[in-house]
Amino acid sequence: MSPERSSADTPVTDGPATATPRTTGAPGHVLRAVEHAIGQARSDLIGLSHCIHSTPEVGFEEHRSAAIVSEFLRRHGFAPTVGVFGMPTALRAQAGTGGPRIAVLAEYDALPEVGHGCGHNVICAAAVGAFLGVSAQLPELGGSVVLLGTPAEENGGGKEVLERAGAFDDIDAVVMVHPFTGPDEVASFTSLAVRDVEATFHGVAAHASSAPHEGRNALDAVVAAYQGVAALRQHIPATDRLHAIITNGGSATNVVPATASLTVELRSETLDGLVDLSERVQRILDGAALLSGTRLQERWDPFPAYLPVRSNAALAARYFTHLSARGRRIVLDPPGLVGGGWSTDLGNVSVRRPAIHPTVSISPKPIVMHTAPFGRQAISPLGDAAVIDSAFGLAATMADYLADPALRDAVDRDFAAAGGRVDVERLLASPVSALAAASLSDGT
Repeated sequence: MSPERSSADTPVTDGPATATPRTTGAPGHVLRAVEHAIGQARSDLIGLSHCIHSTPEVGFEEHRSAAIVSEFLRRHGFAPTVGVFGMPTALRAQAGTGGPRIAVLAEYDALPEVGHGCGHNVICAAAVGAFLGVSAQLPELGGSVVLLGTPAEENGGGKEVLERAGAFDDIDAVVMVHPFTGPDEVASFTSLAVRDVEATFHGVAAHASSAPHEGRNALDAVVAAYQGVAALRQHIPATDRLHAIITNGGSATNVVPATASLTVELRSETLDGLVDLSERVQRILDGAALLSGTRLQERWDPFPAYLPVRSNAALAARYFTHLSARGRRIVLDPPGLVGGGWSTDLGNVSVRRPAIHPTVSISPKPIVMHTAPFGRQAISPLGDAAVIDSAFGLAATMADYLADPALRDAVDRDFAAAGGRVDVERLLASPVSALAAASLSDGT
């Protein structure tokens, strides 16, 4: 973005109704300095992106990736700490002191076999670039900025683990970006909640031919549960999802299975929808145990549930302004769910404090995420451009937040209007199984 195209000195008029139109953000000369700092580090940031991409590590095992980011920050004059909040691959760096305090999040975990088929190398480099860009301006802006490396977004719920360890307790607002494909980007990203339940049914083994009447078939319970989940699919909102697999169906055809298991995954667009769907699935599991005469043992959330992303309208409006000025095709508030609605643990952060999770395009044509072609785009020239552009968008949004009390008020009002802080641990308390509570004995 050239200085002439900076819109930081003009009011935002294109935001949602909840955003205050008179917020002006950071002064233009500050944003120009932010842009210059990111431009100066362009080669280093692209190198960081490619280096993370070349050393893919799955969630909770990102030791090399965290070390690479840490060394990068040290070369640029910061003193990061790796292994914070009880998580060996989490990372924290801070510039400035006191409040307000805003954090930018870096993900760097990869997928098994696929590697960086979700483009977390772009997320990481953009977050580091944003942190570099805004840090030098803190003497004028005031407050502080935190870079937080959050492990295990892919099926690990690292951000929820960090939340419960207190990593976000002193953070007032959070920003991050995620790569996507297609011609358009979005400033206000939403997602589906997702949680799993693992259910094991305990029956009674018996000879399947000579004494079947003495058995209680755990596989019958699993099949009944699976069919119940399948039947429920036609009676839930179109945006909700249910998936199930049988993980254990017995070991021999001539033995009535004494144990059998399935896993059910639930997705919903809203918090209330997730709670309702959880209760309905629990009743299906209870019913399957009752009709088969087996005992149900269920385990909700073998890894932390992911909640829907609640995008903060006032922050999203500022990001939209900055990325539009750079010529990116970005939509402020798209209708419906982006990409059919994937899930991310940023949702768990966003219902506790204001947050945004915009997308940045790395390809003009849609490419399915979690694939090798998507991963190749993450280190393409368009992927590299996405790192630099979104780094500036995040940095400029953070600078706006630190500089402008009116914007911070708008951010807080929008967060309150969207429902305020959610007690996530209470919300995710496992549905109580009446049959499990009754502790039915085997064979009854």
